[in-house]
Amino acid sequence: MDRRTFLMSAGAALAPAGARFENPFFALCMDTHDEKKRNLAGQAQMLKELGYDGAGHLWFENVAERLATLDRAGLRLFQVYMRVDAGPQAKQAYDAKLSEVLPLLRGRDVQLAVLMVGGKPSDPSLDERAVGLIREIADAARPQGVRLVLYPHQKHWLETVQDAIRVARKADRVNVGVMFNLCHWLKVGDERELRPLLEAAGPLLWALSINGSDRGPEIKAGTGNWIQPLDRGTFAILGFLQELHRTGYRGSIGLQCYGIPGDAAVHLARSMAAWRRLKDRINGRG
Repeated sequence: MDRRTFLMSAGAALAPAGARFENPFFALCMDTHDEKKRNLAGQAQMLKELGYDGAGHLWFENVAERLATLDRAGLRLFQVYMRVDAGPQAKQAYDAKLSEVLPLLRGRDVQLAVLMVGGKPSDPSLDERAVGLIREIADAARPQGVRLVLYPHQKHWLETVQDAIRVARKADRVNVGVMFNLCHWLKVGDERELRPLLEAAGPLLWALSINGSDRGPEIKAGTGNWIQPLDRGTFAILGFLQELHRTGYRGSIGLQCYGIPGDAAVHLARSMAAWRRLKDRINGRG
């Protein structure tokens, strides 16, 4: 199966030019600091009531329960996050529970969002080992129809979108792409280079996360607020989404909620209201 056929079967095709801005919108890390400490069923019900399309899930514990609770709410699991240690001294490169999780994801178009550690950020000397591990995981995931997106994370070995593009291209697997994470990009990237970066990612860009934030220079200087609800911050999220939409990206968009304090339902409601206003503006209704 070639790349185009695989992506079509996994629902990853780009929409035609002129399509409306209607990307699926889900929440991730909404449970890490929720003062209500909702269980998985409570999280699913909350997301349903607020209008989200589904959720992301951290690591390999309780994946079956996450799927069941989202199914009952009529929602979708978009991503499961995993760490890969590409360091030469790593005793175990990734969680062995992968073999148990992959069959649960069969036919659901769930992505494995892969964070990579084990060396200095962006050090290409680890590329060979990292690429070998990605190929190993991708080959195990492909029969289940599962795609991998390489998740850039500040201070990790795979730190930048450019790192993700480089490793994905070297891996050369039809089910390996990249993810763009706004919060991490603002830590290490350059806002002036957004358009060429999105163009460089091109058809490999299969996932994206956003959040309210102050601008990159403020974040780098330690004077700005980093991860906030979508209605907060000095970063021009509307312009960012308009630029993204112009590229033809029609994949899912995750709302990054890591570390936001208080009742998750409160900040998620604010972010959903902001999301709807942004959609209206992009679609010419606001």
